[in-house]
Amino acid sequence: MNGDIMLEKLKVVFMGTPEFSVPILEELIKNYQVIGVVTQPDKVVGRHQEVLYPRIKEVALEHQIKVFQPINIKNDYQDILDLNPDIIITCAYGQIIPNAILDFPKYGCINVHASLLPKLRGGAPIHHAIIDGYKETGITIMYMDKGMDTGDIISSKSILILDDDTYQTLHDKLSILGSKLLIDTIPSIIKGENKRIKQNPDEVTFGYNIKREEELLDFNKSIQEIYNQIRGLNPDPGSYFMLNSKAVKVYGALKNEDDTYKEKENGCIVKTDKKGIYIKAKDGLIKITELQIAGKKRMDTASFLNGNKEELVGIIVNKGVNYER
Repeated sequence: MNGDIMLEKLKVVFMGTPEFSVPILEELIKNYQVIGVVTQPDKVVGRHQEVLYPRIKEVALEHQIKVFQPINIKNDYQDILDLNPDIIITCAYGQIIPNAILDFPKYGCINVHASLLPKLRGGAPIHHAIIDGYKETGITIMYMDKGMDTGDIISSKSILILDDDTYQTLHDKLSILGSKLLIDTIPSIIKGENKRIKQNPDEVTFGYNIKREEELLDFNKSIQEIYNQIRGLNPDPGSYFMLNSKAVKVYGALKNEDDTYKEKENGCIVKTDKKGIYIKAKDGLIKITELQIAGKKRMDTASFLNGNKEELVGIIVNKGVNYER
């Protein structure tokens, strides 16, 4: 049997959940025999208790692929093994995978991770790449082991982080990059020609899941730090500040190095115009251009300021909030 035929007959089980993993699954379907998809359980949302499928499940069902949604995969995995996959591919699945699965496939369990490992291990590497001021990030294809993103690296590819990138734009770029790199990498795995590069423990950083307190903007920080935080959380989960006891989510902002207001208190709204709300930070101003008050739709600053312009100037946002320094 030549290599091409063997690859065409490769039996793949895919494990993933969020939108990020959709292009990866779609490319696998185009190139291999995807015999099963494992994803998180459906969610029940809203007052009408509407059942919401993971997007991955929708794609699988569109292609008549078996779907498994164990509540706890540590205790419920036999159906996956019964498929007898040659290889298991994971991407942002969302549960810790037991050794019984990791050790089963002939060609191993392979993970598509959205960072240049060993940097930014964890569940939110794209958010943190922007928030933490990285100049580049990328995709790593790796063997899975029992640790969190600790397995041997097979291949990786980098991408620059632009100054106007948001979580969403970087997410979309990395998702496509990951799908292409995986398809380029799989043949070397099957043919036994792939690399196995140990991760350097001295270079490890983490991109853990975002906590609620990390969404609050701290105007005691530099404008670059605040700008990175806004971009890195846009649109999900979104950064915010408190204005008159109401949470205001921020979706668009620009840096302004104007030092005219350097004597003003950090967090003070120093001026407004049709294009922005200007808030004093440690070394300049943050110009808010798009926002949302709880219970209302996202809007540009001009819409928000309609009838509120004069009342905002001089207000200290986040008043009464104690920052954890």
